[in-house]
Amino acid sequence: MCAGCGAPFDVDRGPAARCGACLATPPRFAAARAAMVYGGPARTILLGFKHGDRQHLAKVMAPQLVRAGGDWLGPDSLLVPVPLHRWRLWKRGFNQAALLAQAAGRRSGTRVAVDALVRVRATTTSRGMGRRKRAANVLGAFRVARPDRVEGQDIILVDDVLTTGATAEACARMLLRAGAKRVRVLTWARVVRDAA
Repeated sequence: MCAGCGAPFDVDRGPAARCGACLATPPRFAAARAAMVYGGPARTILLGFKHGDRQHLAKVMAPQLVRAGGDWLGPDSLLVPVPLHRWRLWKRGFNQAALLAQAAGRRSGTRVAVDALVRVRATTTSRGMGRRKRAANVLGAFRVARPDRVEGQDIILVDDVLTTGATAEACARMLLRAGAKRVRVLTWARVVRDAA
């Protein structure tokens, strides 16, 4: 997989290989990993979890998330979930990224800071948007609410799915500005072109 964005390669290119997109425009985050490719059963589980109010699935998803995180996880790292805007949180009733971060934290012994990052601006759903529109959609949407929790920390940003990386980029930018030592991204699933 790409050492930058975590996109899978057709053949093993080595642990430091990067895809063309990451070579052309390196992401702000240091690396990204996902437990699953978005599609098939992974998609079904994620949609049931996120939109079907099946919060208990976080415990089922956590072992795969911890496996994907591997050596990133432990007492020297801090899991920070991608936040929802307060109105979306009120409507859904929970933040799926926060539940995943908490479950992975319990399973791996990694600290979790649910309140470190906040979404200060509501954004429209990004389904169907390309990379540029997604980036514009989340521009200025996040703020570090707890700089004291972030400064000097090795942050693992947790989300449910990585599509273009626009949300992860926006969050990483804010976390790094607040003094984070490094930001890596860990998601349940990753959208891959031509994946079923």
